[in-house]
Amino acid sequence: MAARSGYRTRQKEELLAYLVEREGVHVTAAEIHDDFRMRGVGMGMATIYRHLEKLVEEGAVRKYTIGATGGACFEYVGDRPEEEADCFHCKCEVCGRLIHLRCEELVGIQRHIGAAHGFALDPMRTVFYGVCRDCRVRIHA
Repeated sequence: MAARSGYRTRQKEELLAYLVEREGVHVTAAEIHDDFRMRGVGMGMATIYRHLEKLVEEGAVRKYTIGATGGACFEYVGDRPEEEADCFHCKCEVCGRLIHLRCEELVGIQRHIGAAHGFALDPMRTVFYGVCRDCRVRIHA
């Protein structure tokens, strides 16, 4: 990872450490800002966004934008191969959580749609909306 990381600052290192601790988890800039503020780490939203975008450019972080007006969330992917990072997503309409979904059944559907209907699905932008397991348990408890 260090070979492609470019110029480093203390703030960028702090942000990167935060993301590495949460590898595989989607976080928003606001969540990062709130967590930093609660821990006494002084970093403004503009700085967080600037460093997140740099990390996206460097390939260490993936950026997900859900819907035309949805906010972006970010995920540390480190040195994971690009094809390993591709997946469909599920978005909980109750808590807003974005869940990676790697499923051979959906890959089959993706292939079918391409072959039979001439349409190429982009799994990174394909989102299924519903209610996650945790929220269903909480709602029906």
